[in-house]
Amino acid sequence: MKISFLLFLTNIYFIMAKINEPVAPKKEHLMKEFNNTRKDNYYWMNERDSKEVLDYINEENNYTSEIMKDTEDLQNELFTEITGRIKEREETVPYFYNGYWYYSRYEEGKEYQISFRKKETLEAEEEVLIDQNILAEGKSYFALGNIQVSPNNKLVAYGFDEVSRRQYKVRFKNLNTNQYFPETIENTSGGAVWANDNETVFYVVKDPQTLRTYKVMMHKLGTDPKEDKIVFEENDDTFDLYIGRSKSEKYIWIYSESTLTSEIMYLDADNPNNSPKIFLKREKGHEYSVSHRGDEFYIKTNWNAKNFRLMKCNLSNTSKENWVEVIPHREDTLIEDFDLFNDFILIEERNEGLVKLKVLYKDGREEYIKFDEPTYYAGSGINPSFDSKVIRYTYSSLSTPTSFFEYNTENKSSVLLKEKEILGDFDKKDYQVERIYATSRDGVKIPISVVYKKDLVKDGNNPLILYGYGSYGISIDAAFNFDRLSLLNRGFVYAIAHIRGGEEMGRQWYEDGKLLRKKNTFNDFIDCAKFMVESKYTNSDKMFAIGGSAGGLLMGAVLIEEPTLFKGMLAAVPFVDVMTTMLDESIPLTTSEYDEWGNPNNEEYYNYMLSYSPYDNISEKPYTNLLITSGYYDSQVQYWEPLKWIAKLRDYRTNNNNLLLLHMQMEAGHGGASGRYRRYKETALEYAFFLKLLNN
Repeated sequence: MKISFLLFLTNIYFIMAKINEPVAPKKEHLMKEFNNTRKDNYYWMNERDSKEVLDYINEENNYTSEIMKDTEDLQNELFTEITGRIKEREETVPYFYNGYWYYSRYEEGKEYQISFRKKETLEAEEEVLIDQNILAEGKSYFALGNIQVSPNNKLVAYGFDEVSRRQYKVRFKNLNTNQYFPETIENTSGGAVWANDNETVFYVVKDPQTLRTYKVMMHKLGTDPKEDKIVFEENDDTFDLYIGRSKSEKYIWIYSESTLTSEIMYLDADNPNNSPKIFLKREKGHEYSVSHRGDEFYIKTNWNAKNFRLMKCNLSNTSKENWVEVIPHREDTLIEDFDLFNDFILIEERNEGLVKLKVLYKDGREEYIKFDEPTYYAGSGINPSFDSKVIRYTYSSLSTPTSFFEYNTENKSSVLLKEKEILGDFDKKDYQVERIYATSRDGVKIPISVVYKKDLVKDGNNPLILYGYGSYGISIDAAFNFDRLSLLNRGFVYAIAHIRGGEEMGRQWYEDGKLLRKKNTFNDFIDCAKFMVESKYTNSDKMFAIGGSAGGLLMGAVLIEEPTLFKGMLAAVPFVDVMTTMLDESIPLTTSEYDEWGNPNNEEYYNYMLSYSPYDNISEKPYTNLLITSGYYDSQVQYWEPLKWIAKLRDYRTNNNNLLLLHMQMEAGHGGASGRYRRYKETALEYAFFLKLLNN
């Protein structure tokens, strides 16, 4: 009787809270494209920093806090549980480069890492490079960009972001005196690359409006950044610029890239005042990357090779006619990356959805580093030396914490250097990992990676989280995540749907999930969810979906097609106002993503994108429970997209008993809160949302 009365009170509170949920003012705004007129009653929310917008965001945040008030104890329990698994004093595996051992460490109770080095031996005195805790002191947000030590080991350049807009400042420090240089370079991509003279650096500037990286600058240490010289400016607004330094230390790379096209220039690091040379002029649809070893360049290219092949050429003639094939194209294997050593090349391949690490020797012999689990993540580690006979790589799975290995190419053995320690009663043997396949509606087999506690019974009555992304050719591997244990230990199944739009099954997997085939991504996810129900892992009353950014678009599109398939959804920083965003070239990322989504100024693409854009396809339906998370300073998905989305969903939904919640962090951007521990406050909120729905 007592329990029933408490449930009655909870329901009364829930109903009262629903009456007071925010109602956004409507202001009609018409947008006409081709023969279509779209009406957007919430377009006014695009006005950043206006009092009306900020007041409405506060209403949404306060409403979410009220609705979730009954889970505060649970959130605290989850936060304590998650952070309690973190080893407070934790150090990375040191690596040796240019006379020094480099590593970083978290110290007890501190939010940020400290970067160190030791000269020649690990027994030497510890030197502090960068202490992020000092730099972040008094700031609500702090993110470190790239750290680059000068070739003579005396100076360090580093980038930092204090707003979460990914507009990094760059500063310089003398490591011998710990004194800072007076200049600060504003609005960069996150770091600087040294020339070999130890006084010249190169960096990339962002457009202040669109945040496109569009200009490479050269800076002389100790001078006013206003005097910096333009090295290259990218005038095509569908391209972005990046810079890097070759492993050989001979060249500085300038990468100009769109979604489907590459152009690389290079500078002699010994002669930074020289003009950059073009390695190979851009050709639409041609993607390539370049590395240097000895008297040859090595090129990963999709020229006549959908899944890429590896070529090489001499330094004096880089035209395609001079390229020689090293590894041919294969229909069943995607070449993702490669790393050059003196005696061999390490190749990162993807076959049947899994990463394979292959060692290719100069004499043509090849061997694979073996992994035993059915689904996992593996990748090359930090390998700065050409002379090394050992290869560092990382490995993890849904049950195995991130591990760092060295593979000895002489005795063919792998040695574990470190496995990330998870505090508490964690034992990876308690968890079952599987790789299964669902059949999509067009007959394609979709891989799904699954993990759960071994004592779980597949009786169709288990709560389940289904995660998906499916964009940009980004492969979502089955890597370990320690905060996920809080769900697994409460009886959840966790599954990753490796849907089209990623690149898990090769380049065609990506091609079949973008542009005019984008709906395959959404259909795959829906069909994977239904398969999990049919296979008795869960049921629709206990199944939840998670997706973020482009995965948030996935959540929005799935919600339109299957509004009640899931018990609830988490859409993090969701890209949901597809049409308005892609038609506005002043918004960050828009023009550079035409090759991903399509250019809506073309009527065919406009009509197709309009047919799935979540915000434009809201209609009267009984939408499931939804938690939307966002960041006010998000540079990738502007804050107004989720804000408008929830307002319109409330306007159209036909069921008033389900939760529609928005939690917007006012001091964060696309990646959420900064710091080692604080980020898990939001994780605790998200998990409490799922558990609240289960309990109700």
